[in-house]
Amino acid sequence: MFLLIKLVKNILYKRSRNVGDVNKMERRNILASGIVIAVIVCVAALSFHFASAPPVQTLKVFHAGSLAVPLEEAEKQFEALHPNVDVQRESMGSIAAIRQVTDVGKRGEVVASADYTLIPNMMYPEYADWVVRFATNDLVLAYNPEKSKYADEITPENWYEILRRDGVIFAFSSPNLDPCGYRAVMVLQLAELYYGDAKIFDDLILDNTAITIREEEDGTYLITTPEDLKPNTAKVSIRPKSVELVALVEAGGLDYAFEYRSVAVQHNLSYVDLPAEIDLGDMTYEDFYNKVKLQNAKGETITASTIIYGITVPKNAPNPEFGLEFVKFVIGDAGQKIIEDTGQTPIAPAVGSGELPEELKDVVITEVNK
Repeated sequence: MFLLIKLVKNILYKRSRNVGDVNKMERRNILASGIVIAVIVCVAALSFHFASAPPVQTLKVFHAGSLAVPLEEAEKQFEALHPNVDVQRESMGSIAAIRQVTDVGKRGEVVASADYTLIPNMMYPEYADWVVRFATNDLVLAYNPEKSKYADEITPENWYEILRRDGVIFAFSSPNLDPCGYRAVMVLQLAELYYGDAKIFDDLILDNTAITIREEEDGTYLITTPEDLKPNTAKVSIRPKSVELVALVEAGGLDYAFEYRSVAVQHNLSYVDLPAEIDLGDMTYEDFYNKVKLQNAKGETITASTIIYGITVPKNAPNPEFGLEFVKFVIGDAGQKIIEDTGQTPIAPAVGSGELPEELKDVVITEVNK
């Protein structure tokens, strides 16, 4: 392109030397001709450049809202390593994210869920046949120390008593759309068992929503969440995904919200550390967690268990090779550092199950039938 421009300049210079005696109109014509030639040269050069540049490929990621911050950073770093890839993320509750592929009919390269079990339960065998577990988390009760009622009194021992108080509004995300939502409801039933207070779930959930519960013959508890949750908004706020509650806590629009620890850390929220026996963050208490189950509005039953995140590439992904590269990045050293820096604990090395692609077998621990 530089040589072409130089050639145009030489042509114009030679022509201008031969027009010493011409009038102004002729000079203007010469100048106009030069501009036209220059434009043609530039257009031709740009056309050549874009024709020779590799096409930009789109990498679509449907992911849990609680992964928005770490995956935003992963997107930046991945695109820097792959300039011809445009990562496009859609953040929502994990169930809603998976349904983009299974129900809505959208096609994407990656699905990342805050509950890894949703991938085999909702996507196998038609839409996926493997999952990689790559991070953990736990539940906390987030609040605003300046605006939340009784913020100066709340502790890990009395938090449920604070939520019971008149005028206190607490929140969780939809149990039908978001794992953080169904986990919050499960935690309240686990709290009944842990603290030996049989009215916690009744006072906070049964009396303020259309959610119901029954004790099974085996001693476990089954929570049922209908499509219309009918929250008493003077006491309970329910939103599609947990990260939507952050702004409400920050603004003082509600007093307390059940959130993942990582979300609270990322948004500099104060929070109450719940006991490990009920925060769903310690595999030591898996048997105790399993005492509570939840059936959502679609009839899907979920058992309370340790919070573990999962990621996969759908079978109908338009560019599965890019999807695998992104997965490898997320579970690799750079991705693990991002996850740790944003308040979560990475699973290192990651654990894979199902029909794992050959490209992943050397970078994950393979677990059969999980």
